[in-house]
Amino acid sequence: MSDQTGELLKSTKAGDLRAFAKFLSALERQGPACLKHHPELLRPPQMAFRFGITGPPGAGKSTLIGRLIGLLRAEGLRVGVMAVDPSSPFTKGAILGDRIRYTEHFGDQGVFIRSLGSRGSLGGLSSSAYLMVRAFDLAKFDIVLLETVGVGQTELEIMNVADEVAVTLVPESGDSIQGMKAGLLEIANLFIVNKGDRPGADIFIRELEAALHLDPRAPAKGIPILKTSALTGDGLSTLVDHLKSKIADGSWKSRRLELDRIRAEAKSLLRNQAERAIEQQTAAVDSLEAFAHLF
Repeated sequence: MSDQTGELLKSTKAGDLRAFAKFLSALERQGPACLKHHPELLRPPQMAFRFGITGPPGAGKSTLIGRLIGLLRAEGLRVGVMAVDPSSPFTKGAILGDRIRYTEHFGDQGVFIRSLGSRGSLGGLSSSAYLMVRAFDLAKFDIVLLETVGVGQTELEIMNVADEVAVTLVPESGDSIQGMKAGLLEIANLFIVNKGDRPGADIFIRELEAALHLDPRAPAKGIPILKTSALTGDGLSTLVDHLKSKIADGSWKSRRLELDRIRAEAKSLLRNQAERAIEQQTAAVDSLEAFAHLF
């Protein structure tokens, strides 16, 4: 790792958000080799609570997060946001960028927002997300909100990154509960029924409760369901209180060191290295003969 990257890390720990942005880009560019050069990424002096927010398109995740940022800031918490967007199939960059997200928070030095392309990852996260979210610990954030693409079986990777995962649904999701349920039960620690001011919200919540109760894979204690409206703010104070209690509890810190999570991160990073090597090899193919010599 270059001396310049080391200086960026030093400035990041001192609270320089501009340096932090550059440091995140360096992590994305250099990959997991940075873990050997800076082991504090593995064992930071303090940890930011990672709250994953996923759900189908149209569930209002971005609006919900925008309101949540303001409420968490009112509680004096430093808030990071990593919004994982669909990637362009051509550039592999994020189709939606942070320039059009959460604009009311851009001038707040207690908020940092980063958009990241999924790079085609089936888990809704690119492998870079694993490295980049570690840096939020060193930048002394209290909480990181992770917004990811889609929902269902392809979203399972977020459970290895976040300390708690909320699946966001809307009353109109009723017809698709059965189709989503298998994946949801594996990742959800909390269900958020957003746009709860719409007709049919209470009926949908009862249907969701019934579906969870009848499924033998659901945890015995059940999965909490919270009704919110990002538009009116209803229910958001309850969500903030929930997050504050989770942060204060601190039991999530030891779970982050569980071998299953470490192995999942290693698998994602190794997969990324293999994909980069394949891209380099195929980029060098300039003839049929060169193609034949790949094998």
